[in-house]
Amino acid sequence: MDSHAAAASPNPKLKRPCYPTHTDNPSSDPDHLDALLESLLHSRDSSVIALDLAIGRIVDSCPRDSEKHDVIDRALRLGSALTEAAKRSARRLASMHNAVVWALSSDLTIKVFSSLDTQSVCHAAATCSFFNKCAADPLCYANINLTTTVPRVNNIVVSTMIQRAGKVLRSLKLGIVPSPPVASLGSSQALVYSMRNSSDTSEFSWNDKRPRQGKETFVLTRSCLAPLKSDGAAPGALLKRLHLHNIERMDNTALGAAISACPSLLDLEIVGLHVELRHTLESVCRSCPLIGRLYFESLKTGRGGSLKFATCYFLVNNCPYLFSLALRGFKLHDPKVRVLVKGLRNLKFVDFTTSYAITGEFLRNLGGSGCGSLLEVLILRDCIRLREAEVSRLLSAILAGRFKRLKLLDVSNQEGLASDDDWYQRCYTPSFMSLRELLEERPNLKVLADFPAEGSFVEEPMTSSDVNNDTNSPSGEYAFTTSSDSSSDSDSDYSSGNEDYP
Repeated sequence: MDSHAAAASPNPKLKRPCYPTHTDNPSSDPDHLDALLESLLHSRDSSVIALDLAIGRIVDSCPRDSEKHDVIDRALRLGSALTEAAKRSARRLASMHNAVVWALSSDLTIKVFSSLDTQSVCHAAATCSFFNKCAADPLCYANINLTTTVPRVNNIVVSTMIQRAGKVLRSLKLGIVPSPPVASLGSSQALVYSMRNSSDTSEFSWNDKRPRQGKETFVLTRSCLAPLKSDGAAPGALLKRLHLHNIERMDNTALGAAISACPSLLDLEIVGLHVELRHTLESVCRSCPLIGRLYFESLKTGRGGSLKFATCYFLVNNCPYLFSLALRGFKLHDPKVRVLVKGLRNLKFVDFTTSYAITGEFLRNLGGSGCGSLLEVLILRDCIRLREAEVSRLLSAILAGRFKRLKLLDVSNQEGLASDDDWYQRCYTPSFMSLRELLEERPNLKVLADFPAEGSFVEEPMTSSDVNNDTNSPSGEYAFTTSSDSSSDSDSDYSSGNEDYP
């Protein structure tokens, strides 16, 4: 029967065995596959034309169309597999080459990467396989800084970074930090004060940042800190520094949950969040007994009226290591402020910039033993109700020997100082009789007292154009300093108690 079938075939020499339709496992005989590929790669007649002719002959030898299509599909898959295998081999070879050429070992490279900022680590990870492997180490993400001037980071990016860091996470900075405005000569860079309104620190509205159809949003929301509580709150267990700037819709519940997952927190900075002062301070008291620096700037000037005496005593009793306290833009009253300054025995930095209700009475009988004696920096800039008489009394107390460690005192006010009888009556040229004598007695003390030449008290909301127009109006300054640099901006880092705060 076989001879009869062979006789019926018109051209038996071109007959080739049919290829099976199933896919053979190449790993079944690796030696045979290696020999086959090696012979093919070392073949002298492996040009494109030769391969084209060979594939054509094989396809023509198949009797059925289905077999011809199967051969073509196999050739395409084989070519694609060979291309991918060659690319992977090239990457491995390049990685080995980089590991040999790169002077540092993997451990030292990881140590170098751990000292870089987060963006630089991500750029390095995209250069080669060796750097990518080193950049995947958790130590490279111990200090995560994802602050930007425009929205570029979302919750997924934050979650990925925190998961990479895991238990080694020590510092986390998130949010939008707007570029500082360029001030005109002689103008104040402090916040514009208004009785009814304050400018938002964020330059982008929620409508501009919300996700559009088919596009991914680059906005951080209240759930961006949820990864701190993952894996049994392991990422936040040893977190030392947490800075949050202008995160949309961050509420008291989300912030309180994040703070509760960070019992080792030493440095907390909050700027422009929709959270309450009392609720935040209570969360810090309950969860962060080791806190040393607290910087809290209100989203809108004049908030914080719900602060209670009980909360102040709670902070004093539960956070004894607090040495830097900045509560900016809140409606703080002197009795409550006095509880904080007098009760926190380790305070060195105090900043109550743009505090709405402070008159200066809290400073009376302070600066002695155990009550504000360690103060090095006292910032009362643009406190709208700060009285001229209280400032004079403070200078007299310093001259009498109190506040011996004080190095910087800032009582500048772009609206002038308030009089004792009516705070609407402003004083733009205060006469501090003891100031010259004080500076001679305390040559290391720097006193900043910048005031406008004439009244410009704002009772209605101001626009950005109004602010720009006002900077061109004639103004003067009443500044006293013993240092060579009279600019108040040079002490912004020092006064806030944070050397790397922009």
